[in-house]
This record gives sequence, structure tokens and C-alpha cells, in this order.
Amino acid sequence: MPGTEHALKQATTLIEGAIGAALVDYTSGMALGTIGGGKDLDLAVAAAGNTDVVRAKVRTMEQLGLKDSIEDILITLGSQYHLIRLLKGRGADGLFLYLALDKERANLAMARHQLRRIESELEV
Repeated sequence: MPGTEHALKQATTLIEGAIGAALVDYTSGMALGTIGGGKDLDLAVAAAGNTDVVRAKVRTMEQLGLKDSIEDILITLGSQYHLIRLLKGRGADGLFLYLALDKERANLAMARHQLRRIESELEV
């Protein structure tokens, strides 16, 4: 089973249009691992900011009494997709995979499919 570094490397090499990826602990807002990014995408800032997004959605679901779980959250920008996939399974509570994609090069459906596969193989 691949670990964090391998999973993030797969996300950025196998998923067309990937700009950067991170494994994030949304209880603390800390990135447990990052790859890619650069001057236009600070993954540490993105990890902390997207933690707020996840917490807000979890809180809203609780207030609405929804007894369901979040599979993923998509944020569409003018030139990018930001995909947040909450992890499930042993040892993965409170974690999410974050993937930033170049909108012109990415196939969103394939990215979601591949991220789901990477999650299923990830051992945290």
C-alpha cells in the first residue's frame, strides 16, 4: 500500500493538468505532505484555507441534520479546479486529499476517478 509521498506523486503525475496536491489534516489545518504548487499556488496556505471550507460544510450538514458523508468538494475558478476529497477508512478520519488542476488541461471526471483510486490505495 502506498504512503503519502507516493500517493501525492501519483496524483500529480497520473492526473492530467495537476498543478499540486496535498494531504491535509482538517482538525489542525496542517498539510501532512505536499507536492507541486509553486509561486502561484502556496500549498500550505491552500491546506489551511480549504480546512475552513471542509469544517464549514461539516458544520452545515450537522445543522441540517444530514446523516451523510462528504465524498468530495469541487471549487471551480476561472482557470483552475480545486478538488477536496475527504478520506474514509482506518486512520483516515479528519484527513483530505487536495488537488489543484489547470482547467484547460484537466478532465474533471477522470481526475475525480483517479483521485478516488489513489485514496483507496493510500495507507495513512
